[in-house]
Amino acid sequence: MEIAAIRAGKIKQLSGASLDDEDLSGSQLEQVNLAGASLVGTNLVRANLNGARLDGAKLLCAQLMSADVRANCLGANLMQADLTGADLRGSNLRGANLMGANLTQVSFAGAFLSGANLMGVNLQGVDFRGADLRGANLNSANLKGADLSQADLQGASLCDANFEEADLRGANLGGANLTGANLLCAELDEANVNGATLERSCVVGTSLADRS
Repeated sequence: MEIAAIRAGKIKQLSGASLDDEDLSGSQLEQVNLAGASLVGTNLVRANLNGARLDGAKLLCAQLMSADVRANCLGANLMQADLTGADLRGSNLRGANLMGANLTQVSFAGAFLSGANLMGVNLQGVDFRGADLRGANLNSANLKGADLSQADLQGASLCDANFEEADLRGANLGGANLTGANLLCAELDEANVNGATLERSCVVGTSLADRS
C-alpha cells in the first residue's frame, strides 16, 4: 500500500482497503472512498476526511482527535475510537456504533445519528443542536450539560440517561423512552414529549415537574 500517496490524497478509491494501525495523521483524505475499509487502530489525528465515504468502515480504536469527519459514516464501527475535538457537523452516522468512543468536545450539530448506538457513552457538554437522533440508543449515556436544542429524539431509547442541565429546548422527544432518566434542571421549553415514557424519571426543576 502506497501510504505516502494516500496521505497526500492522491488515491481516491480505497474501498475495502486494509489500513489497520497505519499512520495517516494529517492526511488529506477529502472525498476519498473508504467504504468498508479496515482502519482498526489507525492514526487519523488531524486528518481531513471532509466528504469522504466511510460507510461500513471499521474504525475500532482509531485515533481521530481534531479530525474533520464531516463524512458519510453510515453503519461505521467506531467503538473505542478517540474523536476528541473532532468535527462531525452534518455527518451521516446513521446506524453507526459509537460505544466506548471518546467524544469530548465533539460537535454533532446537524448530524444524522438515527439508529446509532451511543449506549453508555460520555457525552457531557457535547453539541447535538438540530441533530437527528431518531431511534438512537442512548441508554445510560451521560448528557449532562449537552446541547440538544431542536434535536429530533423521536422514538429514541434514553433509559437511565443523564440529562442534568442539558438544553432540550424545542427538542422532539415524542415516543422516546425516558424511563429512569435524570432530567434535573434540564431546559425543556417548547420540547415535544407526547407519548414519551417518563416512568421513574427525575424531572425536578423542569417544566415537566407538574406531570410527574
